[in-house]
Amino acid sequence: MPTADTAYSRLEERFRRIYALEQATGVLDWDRATMMPDGGAEARTNQLTALEVTCHELLTHPEVGDWLDEAETTVTSDPAALSDWQRANLAEMRREWRHASAVDASLVAAITEAEGRCEMIWREARPNSDFEAVRPALQTLLELTRQMANAKAEAFGCSPYDALLDGYEPGGSSAEIDHLFDDLAVFLPGFLSDVLDAQAARGEAETPQGPFPIEAQAELGRRLMAAVGFEFAHGRLDVSHHPFCGGVPDDVRITTRYDESDFASALMAVLHETGHALYERGLPGDWRLQPVGQARGMAMHESQSLLVEMQACRSPHFLAFLAPLAREAFDGQGAAWEADNLHRLWTRVQPDFIRVDADEVTYPAHVILRYRLERQLLDGALELSELPAAWNDGMVALLGIRPPDDRLGCLQDIHWFSGAWGYFPTYTLGAMTAAQLYQAAEESLPQLSESLREGDFRPLMQWLRETVHSQGSRLSGDALITAASGRSLDPEVFKAHLRRRYLDA
Repeated sequence: MPTADTAYSRLEERFRRIYALEQATGVLDWDRATMMPDGGAEARTNQLTALEVTCHELLTHPEVGDWLDEAETTVTSDPAALSDWQRANLAEMRREWRHASAVDASLVAAITEAEGRCEMIWREARPNSDFEAVRPALQTLLELTRQMANAKAEAFGCSPYDALLDGYEPGGSSAEIDHLFDDLAVFLPGFLSDVLDAQAARGEAETPQGPFPIEAQAELGRRLMAAVGFEFAHGRLDVSHHPFCGGVPDDVRITTRYDESDFASALMAVLHETGHALYERGLPGDWRLQPVGQARGMAMHESQSLLVEMQACRSPHFLAFLAPLAREAFDGQGAAWEADNLHRLWTRVQPDFIRVDADEVTYPAHVILRYRLERQLLDGALELSELPAAWNDGMVALLGIRPPDDRLGCLQDIHWFSGAWGYFPTYTLGAMTAAQLYQAAEESLPQLSESLREGDFRPLMQWLRETVHSQGSRLSGDALITAASGRSLDPEVFKAHLRRRYLDA
């Protein structure tokens, strides 16, 4: 094992400092999205920029590269010098160093500042459906993102898009995504038609009638979060413009947004983000401030949220537990509040404009559209001024509906306006992974359906803790899926899940 004087030990100490600062950044980001008054935007941008630049400088200092070289040489000559976890940590350190070293500190500062400005303008532009108001700020951010993508592409020897993708999905490639998404794009239209026909034959589900008071929605959300396994001593639930999970593993923050006419939207967002939170809480505590102790990419992260929300919490078993709680929370009466009706209602398939409210069948089309558009924008094949029209045309082509305004179109998601370019594919990769992991959990836990019917998530969470959460980034994404499910990611598992739920039910 390394002593305090080895290159590897010095790397561990450097990354402890970096991750502590990045955790502070995470809490400040959460505050900006939930609590910060608009007048604090400039000061907060300056704070975040200072932290980002400091982290970048700590990581790219010449001594870090020397330590990496020395530690890798030591391991090559004596593999036993480091444990399996330490060797995996060293590999992740090198990957993060390569990302950081490809970009100058001045560009890091410029991007962070542009992200802060653009997001604050987007907050006002979105409800007003005013794309032109945010377009100049987004253009600046896009141009800076292109610079970063090109610099990283040169360092990694890949395309600019793949360089950005690697920041969210290590080892991911647009070639693989194209293959998966093109396959889904062929499968989904015919499948969607079959589902809509089957759904029409079964008749419409009843919709519970509101209004649904926001505090009652929040209380129900907190009750279900606790049932799933959320620890309020280590986290909280708040409101933001866009649902998200933030904070740090020991203080994980989730948000939702409420609609008094539809309690399901906020509730399912809460359950979705709770899945993210449980992944963060389950990461290996001994490696909390090291690269190997972080989540294994955003596809795996999205799989954990979708496994909770879509696979488990929209199942008829869990809805048998949820239905009486919802009826009690809103003083509901009649058949609309029965579990079988809520199951039909909350698995209803209907093309819609909003991604976060989309059903499982149409959701991949939302992601495919965003993936294609962001690649075109980054490559320069699509001008930003053309985005609203291209978005609307894409919705017609993929889902047969045209957004009436940009609020329901290209302004709906925060991602591009906050600098998250290359993120969107991980949503559908995560959906595929969730279906595969849930199938493996069912095979390992014969009583899973009954435990969900009782609102008992402990068997499922224990299985996920052992197979996924506790592994951190020790394994590659493919190796982690294979170890947990017995095979690499297989889109046929996702398709089979969709057929069972929406055609065989």
